[in-house]
Amino acid sequence: MELTGEQAAMRDVLHEIAVEEIRPRAQECDQEQRFPEDIWDRLVELDVTGISVPLEYGGLDVDRRTYCVIFEEIAYGMLAVGTALGVHTMATACIARFGDDELKEEWLPEMAAGRPIGAFALSEPHAGSNPRAMTTTAEPTEDGYVINGTKQWITNGERCGVIILFARTDRGDPDSVTQFMVPADLDGVTVERKEDKLGLRASDTCQLTFDDVVIPERYRLTEVGRGLKAAFEILNGGRIGIAAQSVGLARCARDDSVTYAQDREQFDQPIAEFQTIQHKLADMETKLTASKLLTYEAARRDDEGLPVAKHASMAKYFATEAAVEIANEAVQIHGGTGYVSPTDVERLYRDAKVTTIYEGTTQIQKTIIARHLLGRA
Repeated sequence: MELTGEQAAMRDVLHEIAVEEIRPRAQECDQEQRFPEDIWDRLVELDVTGISVPLEYGGLDVDRRTYCVIFEEIAYGMLAVGTALGVHTMATACIARFGDDELKEEWLPEMAAGRPIGAFALSEPHAGSNPRAMTTTAEPTEDGYVINGTKQWITNGERCGVIILFARTDRGDPDSVTQFMVPADLDGVTVERKEDKLGLRASDTCQLTFDDVVIPERYRLTEVGRGLKAAFEILNGGRIGIAAQSVGLARCARDDSVTYAQDREQFDQPIAEFQTIQHKLADMETKLTASKLLTYEAARRDDEGLPVAKHASMAKYFATEAAVEIANEAVQIHGGTGYVSPTDVERLYRDAKVTTIYEGTTQIQKTIIARHLLGRA
């Protein structure tokens, strides 16, 4: 997994920011459930908010491996920041891939520059792992669509200015799901509530409602009925990103554990001298290395234009579950200190769990992997 000089330079810059600027803010933002907008502005300075935007629209348009490097380092600092950037990146990728030239010119330059922030509205209160069951509708009119419905678990829901929304154009037809772009300031778009979560508390996760929201025809991004196919294409990249973020979080937990084990003394010696602790660290390192290999293999395949759905699911499944296990062991190594707040490993433990849920649960990833094995994908 040798990096190019440019990738290594990006890694080093972002790692320094993660350690010196993001991590010192993480506990405060977690406790106050507040997103660090100044950190977002810092990422804007580095053009990181434009990583999925084509060069001609002011973006960086990075390859998938560089994308992984970026998300790994940002999540090393705080997963909430990585998650917010990941969803913004998915939104810009949707416009870049499916929008027409006029729409790209209108929205991508400003989004590449960090604002408006993007959101990705696929899930609903009763349609998470099964998006075909969604009930949000986009009823055709003479010159556009009228949108009605509710979307759930929307990252950046409170902060966003652009929403990539999926809705049925025919209320009774699950095959009519289509992808749209909806400016968040339109009449009828409402943030109903901000969720109070176990972890990822600095990230705004919201329920959004759409009440007779009128959009023009040009805000339809895909052909009618092609919305879910488009969503799954974008989610493949998103799942590689979640795997990379999980690697970053797990690395942070591993590093904290190594440092603590060498500093903490019991029975007149550092606890790192005990075989039990050594075995825990060995398990953490092995799972972390395997996670990174799976993640970067998926990125390589994506960069080379090879089929990637199975490998993206394997990377997300393994890396997210490993992150939970590594964070759990980090708490155990820290003992009572790791269980109380505020400590970094306590927050990492809470944050890690959501990676196994959002953008497709572990169980959905296993189903996708099995379908590919059985020739049913």
